[in-house]
Amino acid sequence: MTRHALAAICALWLSAAVEAQPPPPAPTTLQITLLGTGNPRPTPERYGPSILVEAGAQAILIDTGRGSTQRLFEIGQRGLLTRLDAIFLTHLHSDHVVGLPDLYLTAWVFGRARPHTLIGPPGTADMARHLEQAYRFDREVRAKDEGFDPAGATLAATDAAPGVVYERDGLKVTAFAVDHGGAIDPAYGYRVDYRGRSAAFSGDTRFFEPIAGHAAGVDVLVHEVISPEVELRRAQVQGPRAVERVISHHASPEQVGTIFARVKPRLGVYSHIVPSPTTAADLIGPTRRTYTGPLAVGYDLMTIVIGDTVDVFPRPTMSDK
Repeated sequence: MTRHALAAICALWLSAAVEAQPPPPAPTTLQITLLGTGNPRPTPERYGPSILVEAGAQAILIDTGRGSTQRLFEIGQRGLLTRLDAIFLTHLHSDHVVGLPDLYLTAWVFGRARPHTLIGPPGTADMARHLEQAYRFDREVRAKDEGFDPAGATLAATDAAPGVVYERDGLKVTAFAVDHGGAIDPAYGYRVDYRGRSAAFSGDTRFFEPIAGHAAGVDVLVHEVISPEVELRRAQVQGPRAVERVISHHASPEQVGTIFARVKPRLGVYSHIVPSPTTAADLIGPTRRTYTGPLAVGYDLMTIVIGDTVDVFPRPTMSDK
């Protein structure tokens, strides 16, 4: 059975409507597309962590993992790449930011003529300055040789503290601290509110009870997850100590189920699935020990439309149209 079929069955079990094609957009609709549901392990099935949120005419991105540019181009061609309003980083682990230079420079090549708004935890602005310096040759040569507006190849980066970090045209984004374990501090999750619709995104975190408070009342909660059993069998890191460290930095299905049960979203969604070979079957059973509500196991290009109903479908690519 394919991952799409498993996810659809999961959603159908739990009353989230699954559509073969997207419903017509509405001004009050909040739409989420999981561009990449993976982790540091490269796989064609799951690209690096990245989530597109569309609210009315606005489009924002949470994290820029491996392949995020390709996914955006698949579903929106140059138009979606060049019109992004803001990028939010949950933390600075490489699997969450490695796609950033590809994203901002490719958008520039396609005609973007304004800086990218980049918001993240402390360290974000410093990283952005170094990325601009790293690609100085490309930026200077293309501006001179091809006449591109240099502003389109810049990152307007802000180190943000927890709290409201973005507010525009009815869309509000709030950052909150999570616990990714050890020295990985700070790490953020984000809550998005738009015209009576809402979603929260855990970012990378182990079990952290305050997430339930930050996500209170949301329609959709997207949470990371690890299958300890699969990680123990299929880990790519070397040595038992390294495997245990990986497990300790993430939340098990039972633990995420506890958060889902407290929040009671209209739909709970898994993304940033560790390790990559983990299947829906590996996650659903353990989750059911602590949570019985609506649940979907994310796959790349899964789209969730939050309106009067919560609809889930595979996002059509431009090649499908």
